[in-house]
Amino acid sequence: MVITRNGLVLGATAVTLTTIAVTSLGIHSQGQALFKESPKELVDEVWQIVQRQYVDGTFNKLDWQAVRREYLSKSYTTKQEAYKSIREMLKKLDDPYTRFMDPQEFKNMQVDTSGELIGIGITISQDEKTKQLVVIAPIEDTPAFKAGILAKDKILTIDGKSTKGMDTNQAVSLIRGEPNTSVNLSVERNGQQKDFKIKRAVIEIHPVKYSQKQTPAGNTGYIRLNQFSANAAKEMQSAIKDLESKKVAGYVLDLRGNPGGLLFASVDIARMFINSGTIVSTIPRQGEAEKEVANGRALTNKPLVVLVDKGSASASEILSGALQDNKRAVIVGTQTFGKGLVQSVRPLDDGSGLAVTIAKYHTPSGKDINKHGIDPDVKVDLTGKQQLWLRDRDKLATLADPQFAKAIEVLGKEIAGKGTTRAEK
Repeated sequence: MVITRNGLVLGATAVTLTTIAVTSLGIHSQGQALFKESPKELVDEVWQIVQRQYVDGTFNKLDWQAVRREYLSKSYTTKQEAYKSIREMLKKLDDPYTRFMDPQEFKNMQVDTSGELIGIGITISQDEKTKQLVVIAPIEDTPAFKAGILAKDKILTIDGKSTKGMDTNQAVSLIRGEPNTSVNLSVERNGQQKDFKIKRAVIEIHPVKYSQKQTPAGNTGYIRLNQFSANAAKEMQSAIKDLESKKVAGYVLDLRGNPGGLLFASVDIARMFINSGTIVSTIPRQGEAEKEVANGRALTNKPLVVLVDKGSASASEILSGALQDNKRAVIVGTQTFGKGLVQSVRPLDDGSGLAVTIAKYHTPSGKDINKHGIDPDVKVDLTGKQQLWLRDRDKLATLADPQFAKAIEVLGKEIAGKGTTRAEK
């Protein structure tokens, strides 16, 4: 597999949408070992990639050379033995985002970013401190979403099997399956256990939904972006052009529950709103930042309000952080998920793949949002009951939606002031 521009993804480890963070700091296939010679060569290949690229030169205070000696001293007769050792070796880094994918898992990851998914429609991550599996967000209009799974739900069991000590690879294997089969999830929410039986499905995802709304702020363009998949930028471009033709006075961009996706989708979309300035900086082990910048081709300079919540992660945080720091938009909602680490995904010689943390990213103003997230300019919390209530499509993005109502109030002020404090001229 050649990792192309569209194959670079950014996000949190996921189940049906494998949003593993990747940056343009690609790793090229130099000096790859030939797996056909020996399974041990694959173990060493993975070690070498981490040795060259891992973001922390101390390897999280681990003697990485000693790890190599330990695992190359073993004998391997099958691929499965090599895979097991690679997972053990990477686990020593204590980094849930650096992970090995066997050929099927790697294939799933490639499919997941294409816009068509097979599964239940949730993204998950492993809490870096507790190691507990946590839902980042359900993908809108998927089986998990319809069943009532929410962001921050802690996954306790999968088909009756405890997730204690389980990594995301194992969870992926258990949750995935054939369409029309079911998986049982038990989650903890606000100290209470909730059980769900969810039927798997083939999920075709159109990431952008938009409409023209007559609101107290005037003729408003509403755009909901569910994830940063391969077709997100193209669909966003079409939405903005259509709404511009309808002479909207301003925009509400809804990133609530958006778990991330392709890095360059977030950069391309930021360029549709920002005419000049930095979008994101990635900082590798060497400490020299690589910047993505606007290209002077913004599609609109009209006032913009962005809606975020705790399910807005990674690529969503890059976009909202870029819009906030460039004073291009007002951010409304709640604190976002908080993932500011960047991984590179690369194929290995036997068809498997490796995601390794190679950098952290900062917003244009230099903020490190890892484990913190983006703080909204205007905070609007929702109760648990309101979160469930807003799953009703008739209420979402109406004035009965407290966060949307506040966004419209803020947008009205921006339009009245002609966007002088936020929108570019």
